[in-house]
Amino acid sequence: MRDSWPTSDELDEPDQPDTARESASGVDLHLDLRLELPAGPGGGGRRAALERALRDAVRSGRLAPGARLPSTRRLAEEAGLARGTVKAAYDQLTAEGYLTARQGSGTVVADRPAPRPAKPGGGPGTPRPRHDLRPGSPDVTAFPTSAWLRATRHALAAVPSAAYDYGDPRGRPELRAALAEYLGRARGVLADPERIVVTSGYVQGLALLAGVLGGGSQPVIAMEDPGLPFHREVVRRNGGRVVPLPTDARGARPDALPPGVAAAVVTPAHQYPTGVTLHPVRRRALTAWARETGAVVVEDDYDGEFRYDRQPVGALQGTAPDHVVYLGTASKTLGPALRLGWMVLPPHLVGAVAEAKLYSDYHTGAVGQLALADLIGTHAYDRHVRACRLRYRRRRDLLLARLPPADGFHARGIAAGLHALVDLPADGPDEAAVLRRAAAYSLALGSLTDHWHSPAPDRPQGLIVGYGTPSEGGYPAALRALTRVLHGGP
Repeated sequence: MRDSWPTSDELDEPDQPDTARESASGVDLHLDLRLELPAGPGGGGRRAALERALRDAVRSGRLAPGARLPSTRRLAEEAGLARGTVKAAYDQLTAEGYLTARQGSGTVVADRPAPRPAKPGGGPGTPRPRHDLRPGSPDVTAFPTSAWLRATRHALAAVPSAAYDYGDPRGRPELRAALAEYLGRARGVLADPERIVVTSGYVQGLALLAGVLGGGSQPVIAMEDPGLPFHREVVRRNGGRVVPLPTDARGARPDALPPGVAAAVVTPAHQYPTGVTLHPVRRRALTAWARETGAVVVEDDYDGEFRYDRQPVGALQGTAPDHVVYLGTASKTLGPALRLGWMVLPPHLVGAVAEAKLYSDYHTGAVGQLALADLIGTHAYDRHVRACRLRYRRRRDLLLARLPPADGFHARGIAAGLHALVDLPADGPDEAAVLRRAAAYSLALGSLTDHWHSPAPDRPQGLIVGYGTPSEGGYPAALRALTRVLHGGP
């Protein structure tokens, strides 16, 4: 038994040939060794500089707990220091608790207490609500992990090595061909693979269009009112000027489009957030407006696959493929983390959008594209969507059971999608009071007021309840919390 702890040299310099020693300690480490302190006897300035650099790297988090440091020999060679200087610095920081010398593992960064989370009220440390009924997300716990792994393995086994190189900014041909087949079959989209551009989600597609439609000037883009504020900001930050496009019980109003509009962004299948379906008369009027003015209609088909009480409403693009830009995404069917979306473009926009995509990020990640193409080609994607459709319909029915009309809470937009708009009773609490009560129950809901272009006291209020976000196990508890909030129970 030894009566002292091993030194850093004894731990990170085992008795083995130089080649093995170098292999065992071959980690790279960037340190700022500028000597701001005067050198003292025995080279104290160099040691102090090394200690300071290491200490700062640990404190800042750049060297995480458990990170292995280079051997004293290796670091001395690379930093141009004496090995004894490095050893002394390691030993000092070990004594201070920044480093740990482990038998057989060399010198590593010591575990340190995690920082306290920030207080509630916003920012990175804000805790997630216990019950999340905000709209906009699917149940990510239902992601088809096994099917995705099979699709990835199958796709990578068959793909040529060139697939790992830079590619067509429009996306992998395998996915564009699969999307053309699927969108035509399932959504009524007239899609030639040559007219499809794969994007990193809907937001990128909208941003690319905002930059392209102006042709160097600021395009005027009409967006539904109410609508998603984040999407309006995406257009503004990419050079567009946003004007409101009023909606009513029949959807967007083409008659309210002002002159000079370059594009109208609409959600025909399931207006967000009111949930209405664009009336056939409005659909025809909107495409006629695009033909007459030379503008384009941008169709956001964000949840078109999820229709519950009748056959899905076909895409508007199928009625005017040369005047409608179709935008779809896997964010609601699979998960936002995949960052996979697609655009089906009129012929005159393909080249400009592909060029903008090239200078935006060159192309979307190829491996995910290949996996999705395989998932669609084997119809595993269809099976997953059908299973989700049944799951979300059950959730919608459970929500409606909690909102009996006699209580004054009326749900709209319930024929499709992953959310419902809940009107509040005229003689009950207003939207702000309900949201404050929800916060007390750690329940997150959407607010209709937040979605108007210009909020005003006379604007309708309501709650946007997303029933897709919680897990299967968490949804009943979220509904119970909603019931307590709406009905004032314990």
